[in-house]
Amino acid sequence: MAQIYGVGLITTRLSGVDFTLGIFVGLGGILVCSFLGGMRAVTWTQVAQYIILIIAYLTPVVWLSVKQTGIPLPQIVYGFQLQKVSELEVKLNADPKELEVRGIFKQRADDAKAKLADLPKAMTEGKAKLEADLATARTAGDAAAAKKAEDGLAKFPKDEIAAKGAWAKEAALAARAAPVAAHGEAFAAKDEAARNIAKKNFLALILCLMVGTAALPHILMRYYTTPSVKAARASVTWSLFFIFLLYFTAPALAVLVKYVVYHDVVGTAFSALPAWVANWAAVDPSLLSIADINKDGIVQLAEIAIGGDIVVLATPEIAGLPYVISGLVAAGGLAAALSTADGLLLTIANALSHDLYYKMIDPNAPVARRVMLSKTLLLVVALLAALVAAQKPADILFLVSAAFSLAAAGFFPALTLGIFWKRATGLAATLGMSAGVGITFYYMATTQPWLREMFFGIPRAVPANLWWDINPISAGIFGIPLGFIVIIAVSMVTKAPSVEIQHLIEDVRYPNLKRA
Repeated sequence: MAQIYGVGLITTRLSGVDFTLGIFVGLGGILVCSFLGGMRAVTWTQVAQYIILIIAYLTPVVWLSVKQTGIPLPQIVYGFQLQKVSELEVKLNADPKELEVRGIFKQRADDAKAKLADLPKAMTEGKAKLEADLATARTAGDAAAAKKAEDGLAKFPKDEIAAKGAWAKEAALAARAAPVAAHGEAFAAKDEAARNIAKKNFLALILCLMVGTAALPHILMRYYTTPSVKAARASVTWSLFFIFLLYFTAPALAVLVKYVVYHDVVGTAFSALPAWVANWAAVDPSLLSIADINKDGIVQLAEIAIGGDIVVLATPEIAGLPYVISGLVAAGGLAAALSTADGLLLTIANALSHDLYYKMIDPNAPVARRVMLSKTLLLVVALLAALVAAQKPADILFLVSAAFSLAAAGFFPALTLGIFWKRATGLAATLGMSAGVGITFYYMATTQPWLREMFFGIPRAVPANLWWDINPISAGIFGIPLGFIVIIAVSMVTKAPSVEIQHLIEDVRYPNLKRA
């Protein structure tokens, strides 16, 4: 209930129309949850959220496709726009004005790096220069110059910590001084070796995400809400179709939006920028900002700072659609994230209260006690998760991908062999899961900078010793095969499962199996 009602509250921040939308979404979630409970409630609310999300997500992309190509199938025709984007990239890389702006950024980045190399000296000299400029301007009676010097002194870092933070941001401008990367080039890199490493890591990450998804416990629990095996298989088919539709549209969205930026925004006078630029810059300047760096009054691509996180939300307005569509996308995305959290919390609490407490500690525990324990553990786990999240230990991308890698290495081998190989034993599954998770976590702990610093005290600047150049985010690539090897090896040297267990495995695979 909380996730949909929360969306109703969040969307009130967007506009009056979005407020109405949020109220309806929130009330709908409350009504659904009033009649349903547990995992079924989470499943049905997520269905409603996904319908809202995918409609709001696809509508602006389809509309952009119609406006640019005349065909409402962006997944098929965006290749034509990619060709135009590639042509515009070549022009932008040769544009003198673009080169001028990049040169300014490069100079600012180089100056900041020089200051960071000797902070005390840079602070002393910088402050002295501003004070001298202020004194000179006042002596000459130049009010404008004096005001500029005063503003510079007011913004000048007060201590070395502030200076390091400010100049580190300036040093990061070196990225904006680089040429436009070719969108149509797969695994763009400086040389063939770097391209091969990028390709290898891409494939490893895709494998971990795919296998990890198949092994996530809260995903598997969704099938408890289907009435039959046939319904479960139909559910998988439809879910895969809609997930495919969502992800297959993402490349089209990227190309169509990039074409709008290159064609409609770049080269436009600052006084004639589209309304969506000002609207989203007002929401969060760190995600979208355009500044006239070379003071020519015309927008150059290097002058645009746009974060990937805002592209999906801004796409409806970029396509010329009402702002309410952005509200729908935000509502669907937030609700999907929160309902996923609901599923995880329910899975963890049920596993602890039922599988651990009831099955192993107190098999005679009454139902009321088990329910109360489950609710208590749900609250405890939620508080612990909130506490960890509040620490912001790492980037969300790494944390999510690490979870998929750990799930893939820990659960997938045991799940697969447990269903498709009757010889697998419980001890083998336990050891295989431990081995897979252990090697995956070990690789992450020894190669991820903040984890190395936490566990081993190794400074983040020290290069990591990667295995076959695989990034720690894809550490599951090592745990998956190890899990299979350990389960198979241990199963072969331990006693085979009982006939009853083997029959249970057959019943799982073939629900309509009839034995003589």
